[in-house]
Amino acid sequence: MRRLAMVMGAALLSLCLATGSLAASGGDDTIPLPNGFQPEGIDIDGAHFFTGSISTGAVYRGDVRTKEGSILVPGREGRAAIGLKVDDGRVFVAGGPTGQAYVYDAHSGAELATYRLTSAATFINDVVVTPQAAWFTDSFNQVLYKVPLTADGGLSGQGAVRTVPLTGDLQYQEGFNVNGIDATPNGRKLVIVQSNTGMLFTVAPQSGLTTRIVLDHERVRFGDGILLDGRTLYVVQNFQDRVAVVELERGLESGDVVERVRDGDFDIPTTIAERGDRLYLVNARFTTPPTPQTEYWITVIHKPHEKD
Repeated sequence: MRRLAMVMGAALLSLCLATGSLAASGGDDTIPLPNGFQPEGIDIDGAHFFTGSISTGAVYRGDVRTKEGSILVPGREGRAAIGLKVDDGRVFVAGGPTGQAYVYDAHSGAELATYRLTSAATFINDVVVTPQAAWFTDSFNQVLYKVPLTADGGLSGQGAVRTVPLTGDLQYQEGFNVNGIDATPNGRKLVIVQSNTGMLFTVAPQSGLTTRIVLDHERVRFGDGILLDGRTLYVVQNFQDRVAVVELERGLESGDVVERVRDGDFDIPTTIAERGDRLYLVNARFTTPPTPQTEYWITVIHKPHEKD
């Protein structure tokens, strides 16, 4: 599976790096991860953080207070863990080029479900869980995958999986397209970022209709993981080692990039989670050759608008 990390790095590096003025932020903290882990996704549930391994599909669970943790889900041949989300005691994992999604028990690590989302060439990149369904992005194909939840919030079977074409303003181009995804609390509107164009879109879940979020002349190229916090949208710009802070208007139809935050501990951050007034970003270090001794970590910063 090392080839997967190389393919990801090559695909992302093929995009043209842009530069811009940044607001510097002093790092509050870092949390070490196992050497050689090759992390990508992150989420937080209570005091526990979860991150997945690109190369093996393993899931690591740790404590944000003690910084200690252990492997929750062992890695295995033929699996990958890209974006992940924790919901109702379950860890939903996007499986990258496997075309699959996995669901694990957040306490025991037991496998609860495996879903075949597609058999085509694909990169299942990120996931968000709403009250109605788990939604997975595909960076190569202009669709979302919907795994409905049952009326009582349970997992559905393979037969319930749906492919939802993305229509409207979004147009896929060469390279990595839709990457990170989040949703309003009621699940009635999804938000996605297109990495190669730096554009943001809302998605109507029932129809797949996309509407571009107008940012005037701003872009968020290399947009990876995103976090919607009220009407503040945090966009991780991985190869630019920064986080764009976007203040959205009511209805999420437009917004302004009010700040771009950089931290000295960033080394190609990919995804983002929150706990209280802190943001947690996992560093994938795509330009560093992965070895069993390569160090990886999570960078912890204040929310920009809640600095001391």
